[in-house]
Amino acid sequence: MGAYILRRLLLIIPTLFGIMLVNFTLTQFVPGGPIEQIAAQIQGEGDVFRNISGGGAEAGQQAPSGYEGARGLPPEFIAQLEREFGFDKPPVERFFQMLWNYLRFDFGTSWFRSISVVDLVIEKMPVSITLGLWSTLIAYIISIPLGIRKAVRDGSRFDTWTSGIIIMAYAIPAFLFAVLLMVLFAGGSYWQIFPLRGLTSENFADLSLWGKVKDYAWHATLPVLAMTISSFATLTLLTKNSFLDEINKQYVMTARAKGLTEGRVLYGHVFRNAMLIVIAGFPAMFLGVFFGASILIETIFSLDGLGRLGFEAAVQRDYPVIFGTLYVFGLMSLVVGILSDLMYVFVDPRIDFEKRAG
Repeated sequence: MGAYILRRLLLIIPTLFGIMLVNFTLTQFVPGGPIEQIAAQIQGEGDVFRNISGGGAEAGQQAPSGYEGARGLPPEFIAQLEREFGFDKPPVERFFQMLWNYLRFDFGTSWFRSISVVDLVIEKMPVSITLGLWSTLIAYIISIPLGIRKAVRDGSRFDTWTSGIIIMAYAIPAFLFAVLLMVLFAGGSYWQIFPLRGLTSENFADLSLWGKVKDYAWHATLPVLAMTISSFATLTLLTKNSFLDEINKQYVMTARAKGLTEGRVLYGHVFRNAMLIVIAGFPAMFLGVFFGASILIETIFSLDGLGRLGFEAAVQRDYPVIFGTLYVFGLMSLVVGILSDLMYVFVDPRIDFEKRAG
């Protein structure tokens, strides 16, 4: 097992390098870079900048920069911006300098927020972790018992109508369900039961401990439900199919022939084998919920988390934030893949990845 883990760890290096290289290359061809963003903001302020520079149209008519948004600005100003952002260096040099900094976990400072990328991520992370963790836990708490019951009563009326509900839940996009919840329960058109935005009230600091818990749960209900719907449907069907596959195997028939009760057969023999894929997939599922639906959900409910941070960074072309978070979360995803394999071995020690690799 040690050799297998070592191989997987070594594979992280070329995989992460490829992820960073592809995304860095794409950004070189995407219009509207950070300098264009700043130039557009300055030009949008009217004649103020041109009056200060004292050049009017003549100040920027010979601007050599290739940025479309730089037209009309003094070339000295554009050159200064390029030096500050590092665009005066060749792309290859910038890429490898970025990787060297990231290997030392030096992610730099946000170009538009004047705060280090690490501090910014730490500041936003609690919101996203809260949503991802609660959504995953609720999905497991509901889906596992429901999936087991559907497997035991396969083909019954209960199995049929619950499957219909699950398919409908799976078909509804998380962001559309979030909008529906807002319209119904957040004062959109019907009931004002839950707050429209944020995870806490303005007087949160003045509340008692129990009051803070209630206020937090009150605010988190709608976004957590919106993030849970798709993972709940997938996990329920996965649990049902896993149990059905195990129930039809020979060892189950042998256990029943020995006179064991149905509960003993189900939870003493079937459960461990059937839950292998479900339990072992917890890290990957949490990461999927954590990063998958968080962007839209956080934006809709005005939650200041990592999803919204990534969206705003992409709009502003804040490359230190974009590439810094991409590097960290890409590394986390690859490590979680290794943890998922270790979970398989933990749940069922009979699994040996060394033999499979050989």
